[in-house]
Amino acid sequence: MPDIIHLLTDSVANQIAAGEVVQRPASAVKELMENSIDAGATKIMLIIKDAGRTLIQVTDNGCGMSETDARMSFERHATSKIHSADDLLTIRTKGFRGEALASIAAIAQVEMKTRQTGKETGTLIRIDGSLLINQEVISCNEGTSIAVKSLFYNVPARRNFLKSNPVETKHIIEEFQRIALAHPEVGFSMNHNGLEVFQLKPATLRQRIVAIFGPSINEKLVPVEEDTTIMSVSGFVGRPEMAKKTRGEQFFFVNQRYIRDNYLQHAVQNAYEELLPHGSFASYFLFIETDPAKIDVNIHPTKAEIKFEDERSVYAIIRSAVKRALGQYSVTPTLDFTLDTSVNIPHITKDTKIVAPQINLKPDYNPFHQKEEKDHSWTIPSRYPSVSRTAPGWQKMYEDNGKDTPVQTPPSDKPQEFPSPEFASPSDTHPTPLFQLNGKYIVTIINNSLTIIDRQGAQERILYEKYLESLDKNLPGSQQQLFPTAIDFGAEDSLLLEDITEDIRRLGFDIRPFGKQTFVIHGSPADIPAGSEKELIESLLEQFKNNSDLLRINKRDNIAKTFARNITSKFSANLSDKEIRQLIDDLFSCETPQANASGKPILFVLSEQDILKRFGKTV
Repeated sequence: MPDIIHLLTDSVANQIAAGEVVQRPASAVKELMENSIDAGATKIMLIIKDAGRTLIQVTDNGCGMSETDARMSFERHATSKIHSADDLLTIRTKGFRGEALASIAAIAQVEMKTRQTGKETGTLIRIDGSLLINQEVISCNEGTSIAVKSLFYNVPARRNFLKSNPVETKHIIEEFQRIALAHPEVGFSMNHNGLEVFQLKPATLRQRIVAIFGPSINEKLVPVEEDTTIMSVSGFVGRPEMAKKTRGEQFFFVNQRYIRDNYLQHAVQNAYEELLPHGSFASYFLFIETDPAKIDVNIHPTKAEIKFEDERSVYAIIRSAVKRALGQYSVTPTLDFTLDTSVNIPHITKDTKIVAPQINLKPDYNPFHQKEEKDHSWTIPSRYPSVSRTAPGWQKMYEDNGKDTPVQTPPSDKPQEFPSPEFASPSDTHPTPLFQLNGKYIVTIINNSLTIIDRQGAQERILYEKYLESLDKNLPGSQQQLFPTAIDFGAEDSLLLEDITEDIRRLGFDIRPFGKQTFVIHGSPADIPAGSEKELIESLLEQFKNNSDLLRINKRDNIAKTFARNITSKFSANLSDKEIRQLIDDLFSCETPQANASGKPILFVLSEQDILKRFGKTV
């Protein structure tokens, strides 16, 4: 039997390695920018086209490379930072394994121009899929410029798995922000499809944070500073009012290297204790400096995770540092025993005239003679437009009382359709009983069955189908504002908002760009609470980003779900009987009244037979 084991060619081995190192365009951006940092650059420029599919170019003013080093840099495991195994214990550079350039060159067309400081000429190298095409001496600026073109051109399966341009651009911006935050002393710029996204000058850490995330964040930052024999912690955490429902601005850096660590995230979250509402996450920008021998940065292909020698001590120090900072800057509640302004004792002398308090009485008042009660209703003045009713058949839902169970979404592709149940008018002698349970549920009788309706889920379903109809038919209902509202966004959110602006206009938002990262809201949907436009847009972006990454659902469906969920949460808990009846009527006019926009059940039906069984009786 012949031998069957053989060595892979360099090009195939590099393509396999590229699958770990270069997962998407953002991975190439990270590796190239980190190389510029290691080269001692003080100015780094990033240019991308078509979210990195067509071009990724990184230009720096670093030390540059000689002709021999420039060619060797594209070989696998060629590095200037490791000479022996002991060097792994003292790593402080970004790259060290010598895999980045070799992996990128295996799946793209690469052009490098580099010139060492003090040299008169530089070197040009062109590589196409690990194959050297050209190498020559040229005249160029000091430093290095690398252009990566047609990424994944020879790996079509990997290219097809890339997401939309806005999503891939978002990942590139995230990598850019992480490197820019880790090195505020370096100037950075980013250009996307000919438009400037960032222009960051060398600055302090606070100035860099403000330059990236906008001026509104400046007053919400709380400085953190802690120095111990194990490590030092510095940076900033956000005030509680800066917390978001999704994990937003959360950055950990260890020896100026960005990392992801759920254990350390829990330490920060735990430091806030009762300061944050349930489900909210604090923002933080924390930098840890420690002995490289006490960490292992080589446990993850992209070096995004590290291993601490003493994780428990690190956890305790971070929690203590954040908690101390929040208390030191009066973020946590405190008691002042030297002054109690709520107690105001008047100065009384012997000449002070004391007047007894007077009580006005109405002897003829009788609370049982009041003709009508006050109507407690929600604060939203608008009504839901009823969707056209579907074919009869709603009563079939309860024909078989012996099989009454919580209503689930039908398994068939076409959702079951029900018209609205008939309710007695207010003038009838015996109207259908209705009442609310804890402001969350509506309890009523339908076809002699006790029916419990999730109020918020019902409102969400109604709004969701309404917004889907608006997006499909372009039927916006906008209410113009007397004073337009201006909102500043970060670069990542600005690009995303530009991508979905046309769709949210269909929902009734009149929003227009004003400058590079500023948008002005001139009008909003008529059925949202006044003053909540800014919060709604910000929440929409956060949840839209989250859903785009996790659910891979249709963009318009994503927008409709997010709007319905956010607007529903702002409705008042108290409804009048008239509004409850209208809500139920609109719910059963929907195509799928059994489930909310997320697919969770809305209705729970308890028949008379089920009730009798609970009491051990039979019909």
